[in-house]
Amino acid sequence: MTGPALSLRGLYGMADADFGDPVALSEMLLDAGACAVQLRAKTWSDEKVAQALRQLLPRCQAAGVPLIVNDRAALAHLADGLHLGQNDGPFPENCGLKGRSTHDLEQLRAAMQEGVDYVGFGPIYTTATKAEAGPGQGLAPLGKVLQQSRIPVVAIGGITLARLPELRRSGVQSWAVISAILGAPDPLAAARAFHD
Repeated sequence: MTGPALSLRGLYGMADADFGDPVALSEMLLDAGACAVQLRAKTWSDEKVAQALRQLLPRCQAAGVPLIVNDRAALAHLADGLHLGQNDGPFPENCGLKGRSTHDLEQLRAAMQEGVDYVGFGPIYTTATKAEAGPGQGLAPLGKVLQQSRIPVVAIGGITLARLPELRRSGVQSWAVISAILGAPDPLAAARAFHD
């Protein structure tokens, strides 16, 4: 599979079905200039996710933005890549770009060892979007991860516009935001503000 090159700078878009139609949300994130779009539909059937990916992939490719599917290894061939959590097992062959959620330095090292293309790291701040994520870790652990990582790091967890300046001072170049964008009165304006 040959998709867009991975250049994670600015907003890593999260199209979460808990906040509405992920196809419409993805198109909004593309309009806002997101550097990647991840389709996240935890409660959807594989069939519904596959249908959404088929709609989105040509639009993302036209924009030169990678489309990443969350968790659904069997559907990775319908996207540019696959993002897995710590307990989601190994990556299948030929799944395109590989992203792994990490929460500490040991997990970062393991992810680099398995050859992933990028890691998500967090939660930086406490988040309500993922109840099992645990308390926010703050910027110090993120700084250590950035020092040791040989691959792009996407910060995630409780990121708001008010917190973005201090987050950027850590040196991280990309951040994933869910509720502060998708729960905003004007999600497109919020997404653009997070990307600028």
